[in-house]
Amino acid sequence: MNLSVLRFTLGIPGLDESYLPRWIGYGFGSLLILNHMLGSDSVSAAQLRTEALGLSLAAFSITLPYLGKFLKGAAPMDQTTLPEGAEQIFVMSENVSVAQKEALAWATYVLLRNTNTTSVLILTQGELCVRGYWNLPDGVSKDNVLDWFKSNIEETGLSDLTDTLYFPQTADAEFWNILPQGTRSVLVQPVLLGPNPSTNDMGNNEGFFLMASSMRYAYNEKDRAWIRAVSNKLRSKN
Repeated sequence: MNLSVLRFTLGIPGLDESYLPRWIGYGFGSLLILNHMLGSDSVSAAQLRTEALGLSLAAFSITLPYLGKFLKGAAPMDQTTLPEGAEQIFVMSENVSVAQKEALAWATYVLLRNTNTTSVLILTQGELCVRGYWNLPDGVSKDNVLDWFKSNIEETGLSDLTDTLYFPQTADAEFWNILPQGTRSVLVQPVLLGPNPSTNDMGNNEGFFLMASSMRYAYNEKDRAWIRAVSNKLRSKN
């Protein structure tokens, strides 16, 4: 069961579904102990065996998140660090509607809060939102920040992207001058129009998410699926 949708549908910042088994184990284990303490004085052997089995399953649920770290493919990763010399910014196109402004602010917040992202850029429906830690060149004033990002976006050619790009290490992404210093992972998720059955249009690119992290292999499969779901919430309707 993929519970990653709980990260934004329940509105609980920082909720990580990988730790749900632990809390379920704590809850059921506590109920078993409470039932035993408040139960009758005479306890049958069958009841003791059932309670022992329940406590064993609860203990297994509690330890499951720790065991997951040692499964195949869960290699130790770098710790997230802030880009050297970066400054924290939050800028958005001026001509956005109130609904677009709320959607862009929400999306950038949850991406920074619930993933290993340090810098996020969203371009959708012609509107731009940049948030997080970025390295801006000297001479770029606050009034010209969006223009600087737009000029760099044009050089990348990402506006025509239709497939997700993921660079888990630095080498493949170093040619993008827009990225903060010390970037180790880059994920670019296109925002595609929903398919239109009446015109047989399977969806065109209307923007993208660009996310950078100072960690190698910062985005696992669940992260990428969740980020794709967030991008789908921002796409326009045909």
